Amino acid sequence: MHVENLSQNRSFGGWHKQYKHQSASLNCEMRFAIFLPPQTARGEKVPVMYWLSGLTCSDENFMQKAGAQRVAAELGIAIVAPDTSPRGDAVADEAERYDLGKGAGFYVNATQEPWSQHYRMYDYVVNELPALVEELFPVTDQRVISGHSMGGHGALTIALKNPNRYRSVSAFSPICNPVNCQWGQDAFRAYLGEDQAAWQQHDASVLMQQATEAQYLPTLVDQGEGDDFLNSQLRPETLQAAAKASTYPLELRRHEGYDHSYYFIASFIESHLRFHAQNLGLLSSI
Repeated sequence: MHVENLSQNRSFGGWHKQYKHQSASLNCEMRFAIFLPPQTARGEKVPVMYWLSGLTCSDENFMQKAGAQRVAAELGIAIVAPDTSPRGDAVADEAERYDLGKGAGFYVNATQEPWSQHYRMYDYVVNELPALVEELFPVTDQRVISGHSMGGHGALTIALKNPNRYRSVSAFSPICNPVNCQWGQDAFRAYLGEDQAAWQQHDASVLMQQATEAQYLPTLVDQGEGDDFLNSQLRPETLQAAAKASTYPLELRRHEGYDHSYYFIASFIESHLRFHAQNLGLLSSI
């Protein structure tokens, strides 16, 4: 597996690095960022938090805006942030839209043309990227996953479908019920076609309601009450109802006045990292 280092920056005793590589899953060149905490310089292998970003974002938004490196360095957790979609001149796009095409991969494997040639973000996040990271960097196969908005949808659905691959999952302002909101319906219709049974396989509320105890993962979700997308696109009440129906271990916290921005993420990212650290066995309590 070959990767090319694009940049590196010292941060809280560790390193933030950005790489590109040719992705077999996505059939294009992809970029990702990784924060390696200072423990890795001492020869230790550390667990990884995979961070999935939202619409219009790339690997850079979280690493530059969330302020997660200080706590990750303290706890000894690496952070890996992939891009949100395939990129390149040959990759299909809807240039006039921000919620479809480049920057809007929705963490599914597209089955419809022209998207199916490149838009296989589910396979990339679940299989290809972790295999690459675990081969090339001083990390263990202990993983947690988190994300924001579209990335919160991705984190929740990927964890719900692959509970044995992760120790815990968290999300900020996730799209909780995409089969019943415009963002999700438009993306799923384009990428997956008209079969709504296929849509439901990537809907956190549907998957959580169907979950059995063997599939449970500790789950933390934060939602701002001042979020402009709260009622029209995010619908956290559907996730809460699903968790109640299946007794799923969901903690959903609502925060008065907070919006959809990285100001919200930066305000609570420390508690998410400590939540994951506890479930990774790095802390005895949050």
